[in-house]
Amino acid sequence: MSENKASKEEQILRVMKRVLTDVAKDTFTRPGFKHQLSDNTIQGIRDCLSLITVREHELIEDSGRSHDHRPRYTDEPSSNVIVQLDTSGNKGKNS
Repeated sequence: MSENKASKEEQILRVMKRVLTDVAKDTFTRPGFKHQLSDNTIQGIRDCLSLITVREHELIEDSGRSHDHRPRYTDEPSSNVIVQLDTSGNKGKNS
């Protein structure tokens, strides 16, 4: 049951984020012109988006999922590759 609530909460957060960013896009004002929204409203939108992002990260951590939402190719390795660099031959060259 808590899984359904989290899923529903994630849906709500996603929609709220989309609506707030759409409001920002729809009310875009060219530089030098007065914005349609008050400074308090703009700051309120920023605060809401920040809180939404924090809550989304909390939900991801609580569910044990990864924060990595980057798309991957099917043949791309899923783990990171660590490359050792040999810097022993560079000693004294920059001195």
